[in-house]
Amino acid sequence: MAEPTKRKGARCINEIPPDILAQLNAGTLETANLVEWLAVDRHELLQQVLPKLGLRALVKPALGRLANPGELKQTQIAPAIAAALLPALKDHADRTEIVEKLAAHPSDLVRSWAAYLIGLDNELKLTQKLSAIRRFAADHHFGVREEAWFAVRTSIDAELGAAIKLLAKWAKDKNDNVRRFASESTRPRGVWCKHIEALKLHPELGLPILEPLHSDPSKYVRDSVANWINDASKTRPDWAKDVCARWREMSSTKETDYIVSKALRTVQKGLTK
Repeated sequence: MAEPTKRKGARCINEIPPDILAQLNAGTLETANLVEWLAVDRHELLQQVLPKLGLRALVKPALGRLANPGELKQTQIAPAIAAALLPALKDHADRTEIVEKLAAHPSDLVRSWAAYLIGLDNELKLTQKLSAIRRFAADHHFGVREEAWFAVRTSIDAELGAAIKLLAKWAKDKNDNVRRFASESTRPRGVWCKHIEALKLHPELGLPILEPLHSDPSKYVRDSVANWINDASKTRPDWAKDVCARWREMSSTKETDYIVSKALRTVQKGLTK
């Protein structure tokens, strides 16, 4: 696995040094921030990375998926690439080795392709997908962690009861990133993704995940939990207020107070519906 980048990154795309951009496009360096993530030329990245993995024949079909980049949102690029790679890799003699190289690649964007190879694989059961996606949920890079929950969000929604039961264990994990994944991947509304209607109407289903996190020491996790409840408050304000009141009564920590204050921001503004 690549070491975490210690660079701060440029404030805008035009400020990215040419040598840094060249390394990003070659897949030899991971992005330092969202600006760099947006700046990477995915076409060039594909042409640089795939031949080195013995997958030169897949460059053309993968590029074909990106033929009209204006029609794809940024969050749709990685799954589009993975969708082009998945059929060919299923019958590839070195499939396991190649997928592992993708999963451990220096480029965060390439690691994201590997995450979607898991999420898009309809032959994998939910338990297998979550087991395989955990390494990406725990990745040191912010972008890979976001792509990880995007990759399995549809599968989580399709088998919500089973997913919550499995992810409730993740909510007690020692790794902050894994705990955050349990919350973020099940947010009723989420960010740039399809809503989970069952949790908008019945947010109480998510309590096995949320309860262990009500006073989490990590701000990264607390923000996700607060956003989860805020999502639910837009359709179930009374539930959100009841949960927050109970948490405040059972826990007087500053961590719980932080979650509750942020979780009720929509309710306090009177914007529920």
